[in-house]
Amino acid sequence: MNGVELRNVTKAYSGLTVMSDINLEIGDGEFLVLLGPSGCGKSTLLNMIAGLEPTTGGSIHIKGRDVTALEPDERDIAMVFQSYALYPTMSVRKNIGFGLKMRGVPKDQIDKKVAEIGDLLQISPLLDRKPSQLSGGQQQRVAIGRALVREPSVFLFDEPLSNLDAKLRADMRIELKRLHERLGRTIVYVTHDQIEAMTLATRVVVLDKGSIQQVDTPENVYRRPANRFVASFVGAPTMNFIDGRIMQDGTDIFFDSGSGGLPLVGLPEQVRSLIGRPVTLGARPEHILFDDGGAAARIILAEPTGPDQYVRLAVAGSEITARCGPEQSFKAGTDARIMLDGARISLFNQQTGQAMTAD
Repeated sequence: MNGVELRNVTKAYSGLTVMSDINLEIGDGEFLVLLGPSGCGKSTLLNMIAGLEPTTGGSIHIKGRDVTALEPDERDIAMVFQSYALYPTMSVRKNIGFGLKMRGVPKDQIDKKVAEIGDLLQISPLLDRKPSQLSGGQQQRVAIGRALVREPSVFLFDEPLSNLDAKLRADMRIELKRLHERLGRTIVYVTHDQIEAMTLATRVVVLDKGSIQQVDTPENVYRRPANRFVASFVGAPTMNFIDGRIMQDGTDIFFDSGSGGLPLVGLPEQVRSLIGRPVTLGARPEHILFDDGGAAARIILAEPTGPDQYVRLAVAGSEITARCGPEQSFKAGTDARIMLDGARISLFNQQTGQAMTAD
């Protein structure tokens, strides 16, 4: 395998196991994002790949080579941290070329590579400035350039955009996406920001409490979450959850919460074997449809966001959030009628939280 492979990797601190039996294959040229809440183990996993933290058990392979016992500088990786960690007394040019200088690369080769990186990252006019003379976004480009100039097999990014404001983060996401498409190198990227994960990744690894919850494309993680944790963590506003049963009355199919019913339209045939069984229904805000033939709901709050608006509703004994366009007008305390898009809902086991499939 030419990418990165983790085989039964375990991590413990003072006898307390925080990560157990992590198995993961990262393909050559893949942009893999480790996503999860604070404390889930994503940075620990990245640091073990980098060699900054030892594994307690298992092995790590990069391009087919077992690197478990190797030092970071022997692993053919480059890392970009949340803090830019630039040398304040050095120019941008010297910051980018410092690693090559320490390796004894001739000056003319260093100058050539630094110039190429400057062009690639559009920071050529900044090469003779000091870090203190740069904006946050420019400093992050320099930190990325310092990693790129080494031409490693694998790039490791640990929340590199978290110190930037919203607009700069959006701009840098575009730059990173373009950079990956241009270079085709393997990238492992840690973030708690689901927007970064969804826009950057070829695959997403969702972590919680030191274990992998799901590994899949961003689209599948969003549309077909493996369990309730993934469903609740990915997506903003979060997925709505209601306990109850799918029921059928003649040709009408609805979800019965015990405190009221919600019509389901377009429910796939293969899901109908679950009719009558207790489930947790998951519906994202865009899966809730305003329709005159739907169930009565009371509007609690409407939040316009520009292109969308989020409407908080009381229905069937629960409060849920719906997403709709800005052209509709809602007023707190009034009534609306809603139904659910049965083709896009998720169903979870009430006890385990795992996604349910038809028998």
